[in-house]
Amino acid sequence: MASSIRIESIDAAYGSVRVLEEVSLDVNPGETVVLLGTNGNGKSTLIKCIMGLLTPLKGRISVTIDGTTHDLVGRSTVDIVDLGIALVPEGRRLFPRLTVEENLLLGAFRPKARASLHDNLAFCYEAFPRLAERRRQLAGSMSGGEQQMLALGRALMLAPKILIVDEPSVGLAPVLVSRTIDKIRELKERYGLTVLMAEQNFTQALRIADRGYVIVHGHIAFEGKSAAELGDNELIRKFYLGL
Repeated sequence: MASSIRIESIDAAYGSVRVLEEVSLDVNPGETVVLLGTNGNGKSTLIKCIMGLLTPLKGRISVTIDGTTHDLVGRSTVDIVDLGIALVPEGRRLFPRLTVEENLLLGAFRPKARASLHDNLAFCYEAFPRLAERRRQLAGSMSGGEQQMLALGRALMLAPKILIVDEPSVGLAPVLVSRTIDKIRELKERYGLTVLMAEQNFTQALRIADRGYVIVHGHIAFEGKSAAELGDNELIRKFYLGL
């Protein structure tokens, strides 16, 4: 059964600095929804709120997983992850002095994931053959593209229902960005995931988006009901295409 996310009227701040105001969005079961915005507009802050890393000032965040709705505000990050929500963070955040396989195994700490650890590891190596080849290599010695594969693989080890990806294109060459985006689409389709992806690379994000939102200065400035509608929006042309 596919899972969904609902965010309703979220405000968030760091101290006295207000970052998000009245942010609402939905990710329906089985969708890939993109949150588009240039740096500093609140994408990562919203993801921190979803993952319990930052408590919103107001509003509601809920997910429906296997037919049960869970409120996330006030839950710990561990509890949220244990529901089956996996984050691929900006910058990958690997353990550079651990091997590829050790990093993957660390992703399988929730009980449901531990129960199928060996199967999930086999799935990761099938999805990312390069990781199988380099399972004994230290993560910090890998290329940026390989590290991004490892970060995605680590998220898969959680046996997630919902995958949240924050800025997967950061620090990657254009050809590697394209491969990473393609891999996110492949994993979503193969494992029946619901995906929320924050990204500033409009062209690449649009390739896999079912629909999306544009966030500007902490507000949702536009909701595109389809990828085509996103691509035909004035804000997109202004901020991303320079038109």
